[in-house]
Amino acid sequence: MKVEDIKEIAKQHGIKTGKMKKTELIKTIQNTEGNEECFASGKAMECGQGNCLWREDCA
Repeated sequence: MKVEDIKEIAKQHGIKTGKMKKTELIKTIQNTEGNEECFASGKAMECGQGNCLWREDCA
């Protein structure tokens, strides 16, 4: 997903994106949604969240 798309999602959650990088943006969105901040933590194969919006970019 492109950073511009992620920033739009963040804005929908009332998050001020400023100069946040992609990973920080996604983790902030995850936290705001009440989810574990697991993006890019190396848990993609074991997290069990197959429908996660960030799954395709997660490592």
